[in-house]
Amino acid sequence: MADGSNTDDLSDYRPGRVAACELKVRSPLLEAGLSKGEIRELSRGLGLPTWAKQAYACLASRFPYGMEITRERLGQVEKCEEFLKDEGFTVYRVRYHVESARIELCEAELPRMLEPILRNRVHDFFRAAGFTYVSLDLQGYRSGSMNEG
Repeated sequence: MADGSNTDDLSDYRPGRVAACELKVRSPLLEAGLSKGEIRELSRGLGLPTWAKQAYACLASRFPYGMEITRERLGQVEKCEEFLKDEGFTVYRVRYHVESARIELCEAELPRMLEPILRNRVHDFFRAAGFTYVSLDLQGYRSGSMNEG
């Protein structure tokens, strides 16, 4: 089995990386010493349509450490992130905090979420997905934000 880990993944705490090593998962991009930027440049040079695609970390990274991750919880987060994608957001994460969803967006997209019609549509969708509370993280999207706690 192989994964897409690269040298940039070594600069942050990644519990899944420990598990991957224990299970002898190969990481060809990491083994080749490639960073995300280098992978994107090589991909663009090869004409791959995904060269500029947003990085999508494992959905398990949306949950606090130590929390049980169930199929239902994963589905809840995935459904809400798909909704944000369908609404035209390009950089986003839905962080799971039991009954609360914390939405992270890139800084440029934060103001759009405050538009009343969209804000209400997002709120209603997330509530229907099973969240009691829906919040917008004012710091915006940042990789590894679940490590802050």
